[in-house]
Amino acid sequence: MANPDDILTYWLDKVGPEGWYKGGDALDAEIRETFLSDWTRARDGALSLWLTYPNGTLAYIILTDQFPRNMFRDRPEAFALDKAARSAAKTAIDKGWDLRIDEPARQFFYLPLMHSECLADQDRCVRLMMTRLPQSGASSLLHAKAHREVIRRFGRFPYRNAALSRDTQPAEAAFLSDGGYGATVRALQDAAA
Repeated sequence: MANPDDILTYWLDKVGPEGWYKGGDALDAEIRETFLSDWTRARDGALSLWLTYPNGTLAYIILTDQFPRNMFRDRPEAFALDKAARSAAKTAIDKGWDLRIDEPARQFFYLPLMHSECLADQDRCVRLMMTRLPQSGASSLLHAKAHREVIRRFGRFPYRNAALSRDTQPAEAAFLSDGGYGATVRALQDAAA
């Protein structure tokens, strides 16, 4: 069983910024092998003490929001604890705990909002990226805006439809076949240039 420091050391130091968004089979397998039992403990409500201080909350958010996207890639379990991660993030942000964590690790308090299919959460994420990540937020802000644009358009992330057994609407199918999320990022980059 891992403790919060184990998760933070692994994600922030070992994987680090260069590996956070690359993914891949090897990283997915390593996270699954190392942290699946801890994810199960979080799912079962056994890690509530982690939510009583900033570093513990950050570890909890990484375990419930970031790791499942690796452990359960393209499966419904990838999103099973999104609500718990979002709740932990909102509470921590309201307490100002995010500001006790240095950049770029601070962004992980905001990613549960970026992963939300609620436009209000998306708007809040963009604001937080703009105001609370002054040194490292440019790339994160671009992706926050891209996620928000997808939610504005569809009210959900069409690229989750298969994993969540949702029907894909014709407009969503066209979006996916025209480049999906990557095309949205490129369009925002072009508009900013």
